[in-house]
Amino acid sequence: MLVSTKGRYGLRSMVELALNHQKGPLPLRIIAERQEISEPYLEQVFASLRKAGLVRAVRGSSGGYTLARPAAEITVEEILVALEGPILPVNCVEDSGSTHCPRVDYCFTYPFWKELAGKISEVLSSTTLQDLADQARC
Repeated sequence: MLVSTKGRYGLRSMVELALNHQKGPLPLRIIAERQEISEPYLEQVFASLRKAGLVRAVRGSSGGYTLARPAAEITVEEILVALEGPILPVNCVEDSGSTHCPRVDYCFTYPFWKELAGKISEVLSSTTLQDLADQARC
């Protein structure tokens, strides 16, 4: 399980928005410069974040992006799932059933993978964007 570049860049960009939320919409160009990420790549990232309802685009000369909700109400899990899909150590623990393993009833390691997936989800769902912004201010 490895978070992709899209997930890492998206999380960094969301922290950038959280740190600057009081200044109004932040242009993608500014986020790209500050985070040293290509603007065309960030456009793809922000399309996914916007589709997930995590950011809002503001048009116009003073436009840019804002968080759709307060940073304290957005979890790291929401951000990563919007950009990556489910964050799992192995496919067989996905709840959708689409990757159901025929060995699940007698697999020696399934309980371990299931527990690990739960712990990962616990950390991601209990960590908010505000938590990361607060750490960045230190």
